Amino acid sequence: MKKTCLCCVLLLLVVTATSASADGDTYSDYLNAAYPADGPGAAVIVVKDGEVLFAGARGMADLELGVPLTPDHVFRLGSITKQFTAAAIMLLEERGKLTVGDPITKHLPDYPTNGYEITIEHLLTHTSGIFSYTSIPGYMVGNEIRADLTTEELVDVFDDLEMDFGPGERWSYSNSGYVLLGAIIEKVSGQSYADFIEENIFEPLGMTNSHYGGSQLIPSRASGYQAIEDGYTNAPFLSMTQPHAAGSLLSTVGDLARWNAGLFGGELLTDESVARMTTEFTLNDGEGTGYGYGLSVREIDGTPVIDHGGGIHGFATYAVWIPGAKTYIALLCNNPDNLTGPDYVVRQMAAKAAGNPLPTRTAIDLDAGALDEYVGVYTISETESRNVTVEEDRLYTQRTGSVRMQAFAHAKDAFFYQRSFSHFTFERDAEGRVTRMLMYQGGAEEAEVAERTSDVVQTADDRPVATVSPELYDLWAGTYELQPGFNLTITREGDRLMSQATGQQTIELHPASTTRYFITEVEAEIEFVPGDDGRACLLYTSDAADEVSPV
Repeated sequence: MKKTCLCCVLLLLVVTATSASADGDTYSDYLNAAYPADGPGAAVIVVKDGEVLFAGARGMADLELGVPLTPDHVFRLGSITKQFTAAAIMLLEERGKLTVGDPITKHLPDYPTNGYEITIEHLLTHTSGIFSYTSIPGYMVGNEIRADLTTEELVDVFDDLEMDFGPGERWSYSNSGYVLLGAIIEKVSGQSYADFIEENIFEPLGMTNSHYGGSQLIPSRASGYQAIEDGYTNAPFLSMTQPHAAGSLLSTVGDLARWNAGLFGGELLTDESVARMTTEFTLNDGEGTGYGYGLSVREIDGTPVIDHGGGIHGFATYAVWIPGAKTYIALLCNNPDNLTGPDYVVRQMAAKAAGNPLPTRTAIDLDAGALDEYVGVYTISETESRNVTVEEDRLYTQRTGSVRMQAFAHAKDAFFYQRSFSHFTFERDAEGRVTRMLMYQGGAEEAEVAERTSDVVQTADDRPVATVSPELYDLWAGTYELQPGFNLTITREGDRLMSQATGQQTIELHPASTTRYFITEVEAEIEFVPGDDGRACLLYTSDAADEVSPV
């Protein structure tokens, strides 16, 4: 998918932090290295073959009251909610109330489909073409998100927006689609979404600490936070009627383990229904999407996994089921700005559970001047290269279109990035001159080879900043969902345009023109394309422009 390019650029920003990675090999070590004891943190559970290998927590559930987190604390799930919504649809299908092949107008006759036949399956798989309301400029950061809405009122927010594409033509993450699934569940069952989930999923599976979000008192509920320059602040208020069937549920790591065991253990749905939920949907042109019904279906380092993340005001979540290893790990965090993402910690724990812990590396100091031997341009392809530079006895690498990252030596000619599985080595010729760079992305076994083509790194002059009316920034403001659980939020702060990707610091966008903006930390640009309906789209550009619009 073309939008992956922008995701990769922004995801890389998280590994620029220079704090220590996990040196230990226990589950607690991984958790303690990722989260501070005196700040917001996370709870996690590791289950293998039905046995709980680890359940623990790190950090604070409530900073104001000084309450430490425990595995029993209740967190907002964000988009992990979607798998529950998908399961509810499958339950209704098994009961003969609907089929996933039904046009949505069979159950929502007044919904405008612009002449297309949109099926329930299109909603489940994010292939409907219906624009995601959470990407409406300014919506997620304005007062609208604070209002309590009925399901009908929430649908009215987006039902008159133009379609992004025809059903089945593309994959584009759409919270609107899952709100419509919630509306269909309510229409077909005669119950509210909250009541249906409670009576048909939570109660049968014994998920006593799981809830639909609202104003009710929930015992052991963790508070959500966001990072600010000098610490933390409470996450902005969000009415939980707004995420609805796309992201409104709350749970504990223990309850999520019960959910996974019930889903894949035949307690809730037939094997056929579960298989359909976890089969990659295919587009009209035969291309796979990497997504089933409310669940991602993919491989991580060659291992098939079923997973999903979530991001919602004050919380970041991630859960993965590894069928081949019969291992389930769920991590719930109450600070989405934490420099270590949930998926990084979970991957460490998954490797340990499999009996093959990921290698840990300890930084060493090289002799003075030794780093200068590596400086240069390393060419990957005709369009891509990686620059290696040294500043104040620190080595940095920067790939074309990506962020500059500090690397740390753990042996001569061998380097790693903190909070990352990627590492690389340099090779030398017979005379001892460094000739190429071998990059092991994400800890992959096969290296990406880059030949050294220059000893000198050409630095571009500072890009000129255009004069732009700050009022224009209001048009670009909004939340752009780049992939499940990973958003880019654009806000105006006075006369500056700011951007923040999930789990990362806020950085300024500098205008190169009225529509095109650059980040000084990244060799890439973002272009906002105003639509006829007033919506803004994103276009990521580098040497070869890759469209990620609309998101």
